[in-house]
Amino acid sequence: MRLLKVATCNLNQWAMDFDCNLKNIKESITQAKQAGAVIRLGPELEITGYGCEDHFLELDTINHGWECFKEILVGDWTDGILCSIGMPVIKGSERYNCQVLCFNRKIIMIRPKMWLANDGNYRELRWFTAWKHKDQLVDFQLPSEIAEAISQKSVHFGYGYVQFLDTAVAAEVCEELFTPIPPHAELALNGVEVFMNASGSHHQLRKLDVRLRAFIGATHTCGGVYMYSNHQGCDGGRLYYDGCSCVVVNGEVVAQGSQFSLRDSEVVLAQVDLDAVASLRGSISSFQEQASYKNTVSSVLVPYKLCQPFSMQMSLSSPLKINYHSPEEEIAFGPGCWLWDYLRRSGASGFLLPLSGGADSSSVAAIVGCMCQLVVKEIDNGDEQVKADAMRIGNYTDGQFPTDSKEFAKRIFYTVFMGSENSSEDTKKRAKELADEIGSWHLDVSIDGVVSALLSLFQTLTGKRPRYKVDGGSNIENLGLQNIQARIRMVLAFMLASLLPWVHSKPGFYLVLGSSNVDEGLRGYLTKYDCSSADINPIGSISKQDLRAFLRWAAIHLGYSSLAEIEAAPPTAELEPIRSNYSQLDEVDMGMTYEELSVYGRLRKIFRCGPVSMFKNLCYRWGSRLSPLEVADKVKHFFKYYSINRHKMTVLTPSYHAESYSPEDNRFDLRQFLYNARWPYQFRKMDELVKELDGNEVALGETRDEDKSRVNGAGMGIVAAGSGDPKSGL
Repeated sequence: MRLLKVATCNLNQWAMDFDCNLKNIKESITQAKQAGAVIRLGPELEITGYGCEDHFLELDTINHGWECFKEILVGDWTDGILCSIGMPVIKGSERYNCQVLCFNRKIIMIRPKMWLANDGNYRELRWFTAWKHKDQLVDFQLPSEIAEAISQKSVHFGYGYVQFLDTAVAAEVCEELFTPIPPHAELALNGVEVFMNASGSHHQLRKLDVRLRAFIGATHTCGGVYMYSNHQGCDGGRLYYDGCSCVVVNGEVVAQGSQFSLRDSEVVLAQVDLDAVASLRGSISSFQEQASYKNTVSSVLVPYKLCQPFSMQMSLSSPLKINYHSPEEEIAFGPGCWLWDYLRRSGASGFLLPLSGGADSSSVAAIVGCMCQLVVKEIDNGDEQVKADAMRIGNYTDGQFPTDSKEFAKRIFYTVFMGSENSSEDTKKRAKELADEIGSWHLDVSIDGVVSALLSLFQTLTGKRPRYKVDGGSNIENLGLQNIQARIRMVLAFMLASLLPWVHSKPGFYLVLGSSNVDEGLRGYLTKYDCSSADINPIGSISKQDLRAFLRWAAIHLGYSSLAEIEAAPPTAELEPIRSNYSQLDEVDMGMTYEELSVYGRLRKIFRCGPVSMFKNLCYRWGSRLSPLEVADKVKHFFKYYSINRHKMTVLTPSYHAESYSPEDNRFDLRQFLYNARWPYQFRKMDELVKELDGNEVALGETRDEDKSRVNGAGMGIVAAGSGDPKSGL
């Protein structure tokens, strides 16, 4: 047997905070060494933080990275342990995203990333160059300060692996695993047994299984020990990196870290037998044949043994059941941890949320409540950093600290019901009940006086006073009256967030939380600069359907029973007067259901459908119940309001990224914001297709059983079927 102990880790790094990042790196190395590990893997770009973005273009960032790396090298951190550390490196005139492999205070090899992530939320080609020379390792002259400190002038740079006396180890960096021809296959044929994947992978609902299946597949057919390390936390932007560092051996997960956590550092250990890798490879004839005429990959020889012989003192890691969270748990824990990182790093003293008693703002309130529960739980587990942060934010004195989540919420969370003459007693009651269950400091405010003052001012200026549609007013008057209420709530929220801490003799300021969901953003069903405008929004990339499922889950598992009643209530903005024959409802206002909005969103973003392609695919999806003319009308209605309201996405509150059809305009969904909302060419093409299809007739007359199969996706094709699948786009 060749027994090997390895360590990978989740690190909560903060872009550009070199002190924080270096502290976490050192802590993870210390834990790995204390546990007896001889390989330590950290996440991608761990010294600088992954999310530095255009700061990577600054020479200061590169230089500070080397300065921090020097501090690791000159100490005893790398004595007896191979460390793979992520940092940016400039070679010549090119900037590379690198894994630097060091051992016994020397740099063994610098491995630049060969395939860069450059879609979705990722823009690595903006900052880095991909390494394109696979045929050889080249010489890299170390910066003079490093060379002098470790008495080493140069190091091998490029694609290759490290050959020890008893095994071979190589890096495969994040995106490289997901390419059509990943490096690990070629490296395995060259005898590499241990693969180290340093990653910067963000959370997205239902995504973890895709990632884990990639690790399992990488070693299932060609054997190997696959180590994966990831960031964990909010490093300064919209993404939450969801950890889950793990070790996979021959297609079996033998160690798995947490996906969501408040900890700054978590080390994941595994004890493996490399003979199991050699045995599997020797039993696969096709592997042997391909290895016999492989392309030779360059290597660096290190005359040192990493493995131990058979010993009953070292137990081996066994296959374990993979831990997956449900989507409802992901909504609770992911945004909850993201909010905590944002709160403790922003210098704020808490959050303020306009709580309407509806599903969206109640979801945000429940997530903050979950965050408070996580903080208290982590303090109970002995995390001194979480304890210190909570004491500072909650303004605890005399050695006191949070022991009850409701008491902690009372210190750091304001909720405000901003009612008007159009608000119902039901929503007011629901908001109060939920606030009591969470423990927030709750206020009940009427905005009628401010609305009346503004309308009087308008009447003085113009001589006219607008009326609601139900009272005989026009659509323009009706919309204007709704927008006044919505924008007053935004102004009031920011005023309260800045002044209420002063009123209650608390230090600092409060962050205003937004509560618009991804479907409302896609449709533009929100007022520009209303309560959708906030400092941050934990649900801005989560669908209404997922939020309703979350509310049902949270009513039970978070202990906020009032959420069940909130979820069951029909969604309403409550911006128009309630009459015996009229009550404002979101889906009626929008002219489409939230379920339909999710379908439109997936077709538009994930499956890259314009109006005509969307129409064709929806004829398959809805053809058994709607005529082509009706489908066309729905598609036209969506694209009309999507394009009219697209400008709102340019000022969308920074939101936690969780959904692959998010319309977020900052970096994820880059499109124009001035459209010809009539779409004359595209809509004319749809009209021609409708005419060809005899558009007034239902196109697909099917039996009841066939209808059932169509609901499950049969007969639709992958695009139409995928438009109704929340897992699409992963």
